[in-house]
Amino acid sequence: MLKVVSVSLGSSSRDKTTRATFLGHEVELSRVGTDGDLARAVKMIAELDGEVDAIGLGGIDRYLCAGNRKYEIREARRLANAARTTPIVDGSELKLTLERRIVNQLAETFTEKPLAKSRALQVSAVDRWGMAESLAEHAKEVVFGDLMFGLGIGIPLRSIRAVNRLARVIAPVIVQLPFKVLYPTGHKQKEHQPRFTVYFIWADWICGDFHYIRRNLPQRLDSKIILTNTTTAEDQQLLKDRGLAYLITTTPVIDGRSFGMNVLEGCLVSLIRKQGDLVNREMVEIYLNKLDLKPTITPLNP
Repeated sequence: MLKVVSVSLGSSSRDKTTRATFLGHEVELSRVGTDGDLARAVKMIAELDGEVDAIGLGGIDRYLCAGNRKYEIREARRLANAARTTPIVDGSELKLTLERRIVNQLAETFTEKPLAKSRALQVSAVDRWGMAESLAEHAKEVVFGDLMFGLGIGIPLRSIRAVNRLARVIAPVIVQLPFKVLYPTGHKQKEHQPRFTVYFIWADWICGDFHYIRRNLPQRLDSKIILTNTTTAEDQQLLKDRGLAYLITTTPVIDGRSFGMNVLEGCLVSLIRKQGDLVNREMVEIYLNKLDLKPTITPLNP
């Protein structure tokens, strides 16, 4: 049996271990939170190194992406360097490939509130560049909230070009900052501190990282659609209570929850290596075609 463990800087209250079968292979999936403790996460990765088939970085991205450029986050590099043998993944490869593919699928097939006639808010583009480019292509209007939800600066970005230009200037500086400055880690993921609510109200589709979304949720989400992942049964109930029409996750729901993209990428890398194939973008695309993954659409208040 293959084993994939996501070591997360997020809250340990969201931990989960379960099993699933991919392409005939049973995989044990685990998510272990370290409550924002970077040193503990480094120690855990070092202990898992050589003992499991893949390690995911959860609650942190290794790279921010914009255009054809990647910017490595300094603290994520420290985590990745703790493993010498086992592959370390953060989900960024699937965010560029699978999430782009899924948004394209939804643009063609989701008719309840078509993207072409809808306004979309993506809370952060640089951590999900494939989704951002696809939303920019298909949505009637789009706002990217990188400055608002990442840095607390009340400036919406209204084009993919604007995000790309901004990233070239500030991303090399941003990636050197402590990650907790940019993103809620540990128990802060449970905090509710709404900002820039007007853009949640404006949007028909609310897209991207769930912790940014959850932290800034307005009191009502009537008739809206959220496109995200890493949601639990508790999260689904919260969204249902606030009137959300549909929850769409870009990763499969397994045993009641959708795991992070880093977990799914860890599964993919493990399967590729199990078959003796090289892990590269071409092979990732081939295995994605084999898996034929589809978004999970959950009606909450349709």
